[in-house]
Amino acid sequence: MSEAQFANKRILVVDDEERIVRFIRLNLEQDGFQVVEANTGRQALDQLRQALPDLVLLDVMLPDLDGFEVLRMVRENHDVPIIMLTAKTEEDDRVRGLELGADDYVTKPFSPRELVSRVRAVLRRTEGREAQGVIQVDDRLKIDFDRREVWLNGKLVKLRPTEYRLLYHLVQNAGWVVTHDQILAKVWGYEYRDEPHYVRLYVNYLREKLEEDPSNPKYILTERGVGYRFVDYKREQEAEPEKPKKARKK
Repeated sequence: MSEAQFANKRILVVDDEERIVRFIRLNLEQDGFQVVEANTGRQALDQLRQALPDLVLLDVMLPDLDGFEVLRMVRENHDVPIIMLTAKTEEDDRVRGLELGADDYVTKPFSPRELVSRVRAVLRRTEGREAQGVIQVDDRLKIDFDRREVWLNGKLVKLRPTEYRLLYHLVQNAGWVVTHDQILAKVWGYEYRDEPHYVRLYVNYLREKLEEDPSNPKYILTERGVGYRFVDYKREQEAEPEKPKKARKK
């Protein structure tokens, strides 16, 4: 996404502190974004329907519904990118937001540069639409990159946008080890090079959804201390012995 295209992006800022909203609005508008506001969780849900934002900055502490509840309700029907704003630094709160479907979080107090950088990074990666045809990994797993669909045992698997991007980059490098830093740069952006827990968390999510036994994975393999490797399905398919043809009945 070019820098000029950010000028057309609408950001919904959800925070009950007027001072914080003004601060965020000023810095986003200086960078070319359009900004709409909400001060409560219910206002946020209304603005989501009316303003159709391209991204939501959602504070955790709101006067009616907390940010986690708003996030849960939004994710029932929308895949709009969401960045959580929180004053809490405990890992449990960060993980909870990611588990509920947040694309990222920013801890208060944050600098204008950090906030704008995170917004740009999330928009860039959620705009990506790679298409690479259909891949039949094995009898269980099929990935349709053109339709952005994953099928397991003939049933459609619902992946979050970040889970899909992670799977895409692992499959595109099937058979090769992809380091933690490479995954962070490709899936989240270079701004996230110091956030290795993102990779571990989302690899676990994918394994829970795709693996027959997540504790003993066959698709997404761990290379300890280095990164992850998607099974080399092409080589395994080539190595499979041909099934003997049945003799024709005379």
